[in-house]
Amino acid sequence: MRILITGADGMVARAAAAHCRSLGDTVSALARKDLDITNRAAVSALMRRGDFAAVINCAAYTDVDGAESDPESCFAVNSVAVSNLASAAAESGCAFVTISTDYVFDGEKEGFYTQDDAPNPLGFYARSKLEGERLAAAVYPASVIVRTGWIFGRGGTNFLSVMHKLLAEGKRIKAISDAFGTPTFAADLAARLRELSEVSRAGIYHVVNSGSGTSYLGFAQMVCEKGGFDPALIEAVSDDDLNRPAPRPRNSRLACLCSGGVGLRPLPDWEDAIERFLSAESLRKL
Repeated sequence: MRILITGADGMVARAAAAHCRSLGDTVSALARKDLDITNRAAVSALMRRGDFAAVINCAAYTDVDGAESDPESCFAVNSVAVSNLASAAAESGCAFVTISTDYVFDGEKEGFYTQDDAPNPLGFYARSKLEGERLAAAVYPASVIVRTGWIFGRGGTNFLSVMHKLLAEGKRIKAISDAFGTPTFAADLAARLRELSEVSRAGIYHVVNSGSGTSYLGFAQMVCEKGGFDPALIEAVSDDDLNRPAPRPRNSRLACLCSGGVGLRPLPDWEDAIERFLSAESLRKL
């Protein structure tokens, strides 16, 4: 399969490109310097000459707090660019998979959010991602929209991806005890993105690792348990203590209602995913 992957410099895009290539796919992984996805003409021109069977959009504006002061840049990447890619995919008739976020929900629900729950985004980042979902579905009804969150993996720069390095260096970390989500290993997400590029049923899919979910504190404690780090290095804090510019959902745990209906098994448990991640990180040091 010939696949275009956008956002090539990002953690998920790198994982997706590696996975697709391992299956024998011909992958064009493009970063912002290679393709300005906010430029509709440039996107259309590339799609016309690329003859892609699928487009997996991993590009995103992910600075949740920065979006509060620069919503225009955020919406350009998370909304307008998604529409551009979906429109070009529709013109060529190829599969289109794009990544959204658990932050489209307000966090007031107890338990897991499913596709039956109405989104209610709190900040500009979340609003831009929801608008991207709506535009993709509007311009290309065959779009596959993947909501996910709490992503960690090789080469990631977010807190979940680097805390093991901080703990290994003996550094103290602060972990939020009252915000909950469903951790997602980038390698597992990448494999599911590839599977969804071949699924014939469009719609919204919630893609996260299995399990009951956890808090940032619980994630950090599991990293200590699996990696043999000192749990005394972890300081529990409240989300309110951090006083961040953008509001965030207190609970954004996800569950999918439709994956089984298209023959997709649940992803492995998030605790198992942490173990595999830490094992891979250890092997890299050898």
